Amino acid sequence: MTTMTMAKALNEGLRRAMEKNKKVLIMGEDVGKLGGVFRITDGLQKDFGEDRVIDAPLAESAIVGTAVGLAIRGYRTVCEIQFDGFVYPAFDQIVSQVAKLHKRSDGVYTMGLVIRIPFQGGIGAIEHHSESPEAYFAQTAGLRVVSCSTPNDAYWMIQQSIEHDDPIIFCEPKSRYWEKGDVDLESPPQGLFEAAVRREGTDVTVIGYGSSVKTMLRAADTAAVEGTSLEIIDARSIAPLDLDTMARSLEKTGRLVVVQEAPHMASIGSEIVAELSERCFYSLRAPGLRVSGYHVPYPPSRIEEEYRPSVDRILDAVDRVMGAES
Repeated sequence: MTTMTMAKALNEGLRRAMEKNKKVLIMGEDVGKLGGVFRITDGLQKDFGEDRVIDAPLAESAIVGTAVGLAIRGYRTVCEIQFDGFVYPAFDQIVSQVAKLHKRSDGVYTMGLVIRIPFQGGIGAIEHHSESPEAYFAQTAGLRVVSCSTPNDAYWMIQQSIEHDDPIIFCEPKSRYWEKGDVDLESPPQGLFEAAVRREGTDVTVIGYGSSVKTMLRAADTAAVEGTSLEIIDARSIAPLDLDTMARSLEKTGRLVVVQEAPHMASIGSEIVAELSERCFYSLRAPGLRVSGYHVPYPPSRIEEEYRPSVDRILDAVDRVMGAES
């Protein structure tokens, strides 16, 4: 067991994957000599060469399009998109080619590529640097979407994603890059598409992913002082959702709150509430609630904390579901 930041854990996970498989490549803007805008690929070009860590032009469509051709030839490319709001020029390649070529070729071609997207806010950035585009990709059949929330998950999930034969949209909560945690270098904690119970509780099931997980845990600490027990579930996988783990928790607590930075409209949170309401209808003691960003473009940095889910907003939702029976 060792302690490292999430950024360092991702770097070490990429390094281990490249050592294990010579067909693993990294491609993106400034990923080579600079080591990426967040330094996730720092030192990798020096150690593995310019043929495997490739500085690409400022053209996301070209980055992903090239990775599609490499995937057809058996390479496993990790594409870095510098910021969440920059992914849209590659949207056509992702939804028209990456998501569909495996089925279109009747299984002849696999699409073993990973598209890394730093997402969510919390770093005081400008427009197009703090968005949450995960629902676009989760709704696209043929793509799998995951998000890490701890250094240990970052280290293992990036390796598991690279080894998977389906294309993975890998969402990294950029506001957590510099936070430290323990990393087990010997064995992964669980499967790539399994949710994790981060804290057990009995009164309310609280589900989220990415940067929201830490906020949920802080809310659980505060709620405990007031005598309310929250069970915190880190979804980890956004598509597919591990609904079995979530349902087991909800059948125990009877109350549900889902937390996300994305707007609530047509969101992952909406899907979780809908699916669990169908599965656990007779266990529900209150309607499931969403705590999310608002249905407006991401705001200027000086007011972003008014937009992002906070401990107070989560506890307000907890109070509402706890009071629904009275």
